[in-house]
Amino acid sequence: MGVTKAEIFSAEQNRLAVMLKALAHPARIAILQEIIKSDACICGDLVEELGLAQATISQHLKELKNAGIIQGTIEGASICYCINPETWKQLQAELGGFFSSYKKVTSCC
Repeated sequence: MGVTKAEIFSAEQNRLAVMLKALAHPARIAILQEIIKSDACICGDLVEELGLAQATISQHLKELKNAGIIQGTIEGASICYCINPETWKQLQAELGGFFSSYKKVTSCC
């Protein structure tokens, strides 16, 4: 989305779109599920768990980190990733509000 087009939307709309775009890939969903399932920071286990190349996983981790969904800490020669709890809570609240804003209309299409 071009800068001029993004300006016509609210900051909340743009932020939610960025996070949802980061989630819009099955490998990224699988990565998040593995991080959540492990209930700890993940350093190098994802290649074995998902069967994807390290470069592919690194690119997906980068997208998730850029969107703020995960955070990373450097431990020795590797970076360990975990869910960013603040962003996760914000995403949960915004999606909950978005979905609950729909009120079933009885006379529609």
